[in-house]
Amino acid sequence: MLNAKSIHPAVQIILWGVLVAVMQRLTLIPLLLMSAVLLTLGAYLSGSKLLQLLRRTRWIMLSLMLIYAYSTPGTPFIESLGSWGPIREGLLDGVMQLLRLLSALASLAILLDHLHRQALISGLYSLFAPLVWLGMSRERCAIRLALTLHYAEVAMLRSHARWQDTLQELQAFPVNAPHPIELPIYRLGYIDVFLSGLCLIMVMGLILK
Repeated sequence: MLNAKSIHPAVQIILWGVLVAVMQRLTLIPLLLMSAVLLTLGAYLSGSKLLQLLRRTRWIMLSLMLIYAYSTPGTPFIESLGSWGPIREGLLDGVMQLLRLLSALASLAILLDHLHRQALISGLYSLFAPLVWLGMSRERCAIRLALTLHYAEVAMLRSHARWQDTLQELQAFPVNAPHPIELPIYRLGYIDVFLSGLCLIMVMGLILK
């Protein structure tokens, strides 16, 4: 039976990125269906993390809706309010962007909840292989990015924490910490090759569309 642990971490990260990219091209009805599926899966598989992410991004979502509703040219949603009311086309665009954001957060919650830190670093390490051609250390880049994401997530999920304190803690984080970090190496399996090929086809379809 296929599960997340049987898929290479790099492929899981690629799948998430392609999923987010595909959602940018979906129209309203397919987007509604995909959002419903992802939110249901996110609530079932990673409900606690999803709730935390939604709580921390609620003001971003509200700002997103207001910006689209009042800055998009079009027909007023309530004629009697005139220019003081939201725009119908802006509300529709705002809802679609909100659905994309909710879907991305739901899938991200699943990814982060089922991909432990070592696996995340290993996946990034594999994806950063082309950096070797530029003379850069992919080990250093992968570890720095993974640790930055980890501590940023920890700081964001703290309750009653001021954003000024969060920024100070992130700036004070020692990225060159002497503690060794284990980097497991995963081998690509047949399912990884199949999913990678499927992602490539989907990306090419998005580019050529």
